[in-house]
Amino acid sequence: MGIKYKQFLQFLSISFLSLLLIIGCNSTNSSNQLIISAATSLKDVMEEIKPEYLQKYPDTEIIYNFASSGSLQRQIEQGAPVDIFISAATKQIDLLEKQNLLLTETRCNLLKNQMVLIIPENKEGIFQKIDNFDDLTIPEVEKVALGQPESVPAGGYAQEILNHFNIASEINSKAVFAKDVRQVLNYVFTENVDAGMVYHTDALVSDNVKIVAIAPDNSHSPLLYPIAIMKDSKRPEVASQFIEFLNTPESKKVFEKYGFNQPEVDSCL
Repeated sequence: MGIKYKQFLQFLSISFLSLLLIIGCNSTNSSNQLIISAATSLKDVMEEIKPEYLQKYPDTEIIYNFASSGSLQRQIEQGAPVDIFISAATKQIDLLEKQNLLLTETRCNLLKNQMVLIIPENKEGIFQKIDNFDDLTIPEVEKVALGQPESVPAGGYAQEILNHFNIASEINSKAVFAKDVRQVLNYVFTENVDAGMVYHTDALVSDNVKIVAIAPDNSHSPLLYPIAIMKDSKRPEVASQFIEFLNTPESKKVFEKYGFNQPEVDSCL
């Protein structure tokens, strides 16, 4: 029953995307319409970039679809209409590339991020005892929010960090798994958990959480955000134009404002 239910949800998700496409086609020139599937951690920054892009290209319509990278990957595999995919990890886009679902030579690394340990802001008691990853093992810490490692890249990075500090088994027994990083953030600032692990950029958008530690770079795989145009895109020229805009100085300023950095390897530049 569980598998059938998950398949039903995936069907609804793809149907919703298709409905968005139909509505969009009725409201604007479909040749200039873009459907962009992007990791949830990009929601705020992409929403801010959108009006700047539309000011320069007013004849284009942008439809965003935000979810965990794993969910977006599965949607694309099952035929969801997507022009551009921005993943929060290389794993999901690697899988699509192996299935020949990416437009050749359009993949590059758009951004990079960091993983951080957060607690509720302005809290006392046990929270004063948490200032590094090893502190998650103390008995007073009973619940730690993490992304689902199978579908949420932040959850996968979190597992690598826990393994790096040799505390994975202890912390996973305390774990409250979330569907995406924003849910982890919500669990922390509503105090349903004692701590959580999210992207640095997500922590910065909330005044209700406190960053107590930043994961060292050698504790996890490079935290890159690859971007690519889908092979089945009906508007690759417009998609390419959008990616070019994401690499302009004005877009870079917005990314930097939200805490994103430029990658050193396989950059889109």
